[in-house]
Amino acid sequence: MNRTTLSLIAGTAALAAVTGFATLSEPKAAGTDDSAKAAAVLPVERTSLLCPPPSTSDVAKTSYTSFTPVTKGTGGDGTAELLAATEESADTADDEASDKDDSTTDTDEKKTDKSDKADEKSEKDDKSVVTPKEPGTPATGDTSGGESPALMGTAEGKFAPGWTVQETTEVAAGSGRGLQGVTCTAADTEFWFPGAGTAADRTDYVHLTNPDDSAAVADIELYGKDGALQTTVGEGITVPPHSSEPILLSTLTGAKEDDVTVHVNVRSGRVGASVQALDDKLGGDWLAAATDPAPSLVIPGIPKDATAVRLIAHAPGGADADLKVQLASPTGLITPAGHETVHVKAGMTTAVDLGDVTRGEAGSIVLTPTDRSVPVVAAVRVLRGKDGNQESAFIPASAPVGTRASAADNTAKGTTLSLTAPKGTAKVKVTASAGSEGGTAASKTYTIKSGTTQDVELPVPAGLKGTFALTVEPLTDTPVYAARTLATTGKGVQGFTVQTLPDDRGTVEVPQADEDMAVLQK
Repeated sequence: MNRTTLSLIAGTAALAAVTGFATLSEPKAAGTDDSAKAAAVLPVERTSLLCPPPSTSDVAKTSYTSFTPVTKGTGGDGTAELLAATEESADTADDEASDKDDSTTDTDEKKTDKSDKADEKSEKDDKSVVTPKEPGTPATGDTSGGESPALMGTAEGKFAPGWTVQETTEVAAGSGRGLQGVTCTAADTEFWFPGAGTAADRTDYVHLTNPDDSAAVADIELYGKDGALQTTVGEGITVPPHSSEPILLSTLTGAKEDDVTVHVNVRSGRVGASVQALDDKLGGDWLAAATDPAPSLVIPGIPKDATAVRLIAHAPGGADADLKVQLASPTGLITPAGHETVHVKAGMTTAVDLGDVTRGEAGSIVLTPTDRSVPVVAAVRVLRGKDGNQESAFIPASAPVGTRASAADNTAKGTTLSLTAPKGTAKVKVTASAGSEGGTAASKTYTIKSGTTQDVELPVPAGLKGTFALTVEPLTDTPVYAARTLATTGKGVQGFTVQTLPDDRGTVEVPQADEDMAVLQK
């Protein structure tokens, strides 16, 4: 027996000793009993959210509401906090270095004052705006004035699955007066905002917030009725780590247009992005990012008392889009008279006035291709009120609820929940959480008929004190879309804001892996 044969035998014996037992047979074909098991669905263990700075108005009042729905399978530990985005600028660092060099000429009193101010700022920045105690119960915090910073939030453990934070601001007067609301979002690398404006009576900002330890670089592209708008400083915008940058859209271009689509493309890092749309006469609101470009879209939850609805659509690709426009009403899908279809040219933004399309009933806009499928993005601008007492809100096209979605900061009299099932009858469970200051959770189940939108009668927590959260869970496989409207109930202009409810991504599929010794043969 030669040396090579002896070596082979020794190697085979060693392999068998390590693995216990391994047969030298071919792997079994797919579909046999040894095939991979289905992935397990487990709660996420960490969630991060970003909230833009709420307002620059001195008369602004802002509330933050944090909520995590109760999720099976979570452990007993966890934390959730919202902290100020406080990146130290280069100018600040230079100033401190200069102060250090000149310290020999400073008085002890000045040094002490500076140290005290720095300590106060640090303590304020390190304090969480909200401190939730348990999943299933909202936690609230508030601030006022026009100097509140952007917030960066992290939830871990039992607070992570489905964590949502609502930022609601009431502005008594001035540009954008009314109620402004936004759901704090996760960081990403691309965003579409149809419905922004650069007209003379608009003051629209895109807010970019960077949660990471390194700088992010983003490009902002604007598209009007004739295509891409020429911009001056829209490329290569640097967002320092742990900071937020507001960019006034009118400073990016000289074009004055009422309906503009904003595209934020992050070339390095990631950011959270939201557009604050403020009008001198029509109030204002936050414009959240629309769902990804798709041939068919649903814009849910148009208030039934809307006096004017304006549809804004953009075709990002190189092909024109022809869309069928329908309204999912309480009785079924109907076609608005005179607005049966809309033609959206490639690379351009098209706006269509639908008037009081809901006519006193709940409604959602459903867009589908008339022939070939061309991806588009879309949103609507909604007005309530008349004759100088108007307020505006924006509703972007939304993804369906999916497994579960929640909306925080609800009140018994000022909240409307709208549910839409455009493709088939659906059953939906809605749970009203315990109140932020007391109360017992309550649930109801609803049947939403195919092609309809329903403003459902909300369950209200027994003994409610404070605000509560709503959690929507479809019980059937039919796609369900949802939107929540908050409204003030005072005199004068009736402020309102609308947020859509896409899937909260509170769970993740984790593939089950088994030991497969067949890979050693390859």
